[in-house]
Amino acid sequence: MGRRSNSQKRNKSKNIGNLSVKILKILKESGSQPLNYKQIAAKLGLTDASSRNQIIKNLSQLAAKQQIEMINRGKYVANTANDTYEGRIDVTAKGNAYVIVDELEEDIFIASQYVNKAFNGDTVEVYVFKRRRRGNHEGEIVRIIERATEEFVGVIQVNEKFAFVEPQNSKVNTDFFVSKDKLNGAKDGEVVLIKLLEWPEKARSPFAEVKEVLGLPGENETEIHAILLQYGLPYEFPHEVEAYANNIDTSITKEEIGKRRDMRETLTFTIDPKDAKDFDDALSFKVLENGNYEVGIHIADVSHYLQPGTILDEEAYNRATSVYLVDRVVPMLPEILSNNACSLRPLEEKYTFSAVFEINEQAQIKGEWYGRTVTYSDARFAYEEAQHIIETGDKLIDASVSLTGDAYETSDAIKEAVLKLDDLAKIMREARMKSGALSFDKTEVRFTLDENNEPSGVHFKTSKDANKLIEEFMLLANKKVSEFVSKKTPPRTFVYRIHDEPDDEKLASLQNIVSQFGYSLNLQNKKTVTQSLNQLLADVKGKGEQNMVDTLAIRSMSKAEYSTQNIGHYGLSFDYYSHFTSPIRRYPDVMAHRLLQHYLDGGQSLNADEYQEKCKHSSEMESLAANAERDSIKFMQIKYMQQHENKVFVGTISGVTEWGIYVEIIENKCEGMVRLRDMNDDHYQFIQEEFAIEGKKNGMRYVLGDTVEVRVRKADLIKRHLDFSIVVQ
Repeated sequence: MGRRSNSQKRNKSKNIGNLSVKILKILKESGSQPLNYKQIAAKLGLTDASSRNQIIKNLSQLAAKQQIEMINRGKYVANTANDTYEGRIDVTAKGNAYVIVDELEEDIFIASQYVNKAFNGDTVEVYVFKRRRRGNHEGEIVRIIERATEEFVGVIQVNEKFAFVEPQNSKVNTDFFVSKDKLNGAKDGEVVLIKLLEWPEKARSPFAEVKEVLGLPGENETEIHAILLQYGLPYEFPHEVEAYANNIDTSITKEEIGKRRDMRETLTFTIDPKDAKDFDDALSFKVLENGNYEVGIHIADVSHYLQPGTILDEEAYNRATSVYLVDRVVPMLPEILSNNACSLRPLEEKYTFSAVFEINEQAQIKGEWYGRTVTYSDARFAYEEAQHIIETGDKLIDASVSLTGDAYETSDAIKEAVLKLDDLAKIMREARMKSGALSFDKTEVRFTLDENNEPSGVHFKTSKDANKLIEEFMLLANKKVSEFVSKKTPPRTFVYRIHDEPDDEKLASLQNIVSQFGYSLNLQNKKTVTQSLNQLLADVKGKGEQNMVDTLAIRSMSKAEYSTQNIGHYGLSFDYYSHFTSPIRRYPDVMAHRLLQHYLDGGQSLNADEYQEKCKHSSEMESLAANAERDSIKFMQIKYMQQHENKVFVGTISGVTEWGIYVEIIENKCEGMVRLRDMNDDHYQFIQEEFAIEGKKNGMRYVLGDTVEVRVRKADLIKRHLDFSIVVQ
């Protein structure tokens, strides 16, 4: 009997979860009517002394933070004067968070104890404390307005009577409880997709059910599927969407040709990666009688097939972008369109949307035309093949080039076209650099995969003249289309690709880091910033710290996004810029095509708010796709390094933190961590201002950018960790 009595007393003295949030909610609902602790306890259904004491204590704390105000003795009202905001929460791996509020210049910091059951990406109501700490707004989540997602991916741990799922997303800082009747056949250790059911007030963990079993951890299909589901990205097309797409008439008809500018007789070709499956842009070239050149940038006319209001258009909008994972592409459009009808394949007629320019020898634009066309691709080049022409001046004799029959007679003309377009592109690039564009040529890692999609090797993607040729003409089309629409009066709604100037604090931080290597930035004004950034990128080229400095420089930049509000593109140094050239894989390009054609037809400006919402959605989906791509590369890096456990590599210290140092292996760009707790030769301390750690006894220092030898300790696919140890000489 005594034990039961003590147990009951212990239960009564338990802390009440989220009590501050509950009190605030009651006081806000009460409005101007003040309440005392007894009235609040009654509304909460609490009658014991312990609960009342907790309410009294919380009322004092809330009053101290000025979230509530005492009107009469012991009676309180909520202080609602500009104290709450709506925003999106960004949770860190440590459990703290920031709430991004559009109307505030800075984000609101949320300590982990004030996150109050919000998940990363949720739309929340946040109360901002009147006090500040570290110069930032601080607050508390008081209401979850909308969940960003109710589905999560993780590994299930099945016990005798229940199960828990530990999410793979490091920003979800709780596990999920799953009862035995909600397992849906899942077995211990499998990767599963779960759906959030509820999070009871007194429960430590939210309740969920298993929606789908994905497979065993570490297997390719399991992990790639998990990555897509983690970001809410699609894995396959719904049957009805595939059926709709397959029933579209994709034939080239005389009637439709009659509505377009016929450019089938103009020499046209594509230059793409050798493993490309869809070709959404082509170049045409013709020498004019006045000695100038007619250059056409021809883009797949996706909007001809993708009609507004259809289930196909709805699906494309929801996806907003193709997703490029390490071993596959998840397309925005079904294959019948992306790889067939809309793909500018060699020796086929296609409907296109074109920007056609008259250009002189100095690469100056002397004329421009925009509209729907029909084109015929005479040849398809891989970048390597076009590069061969540029480097040698020889026409290509290669079976991989799709020149057959009469097309061989045009190969001399194609060679001359490629060489002249390369000359013009180099002039345009030089002018762009002089005007203040930034030159980021960051090395991209690519894996060589075997027939089972297992990594057998690593190679690097570098940008050569052939890549830059295509880049310059695509930039030209994007820039001039944007200018064409924007300079019309009255102003018209359009979809821009904008890029704001870099944040001063981030630039100062970058300057602080690169100074450790003897480099400097001139932060005096916009022009000197750009010049010194380009000089920095040139100076580090080919050096051990290049990839790290390139990465840090990119991180110091603002994020490019889509918007109807044009502020220009800082990185390209363009006052006007849109995305027009990749409608097969980007929905904003489809919107740009539709808007341009609408205005060419004499239409009035369309609703800016409607398009701004579409721009916001497209930017968000682009960000999710980029995260998924990074995760897939990280997965493949760890899988590749499993083959090299216990081997020694030379690497560069790419990051220094209080818990360890990050090292990037030079020969394959795989990055792992050396944890301080595993460095047993000394006790190391983190010196933040010097980006270094230093041993207390031996004085050994490891500094950002140092070259070190590391041994691969463990490549953990489940936790996505690559652990190294320093090889002490």
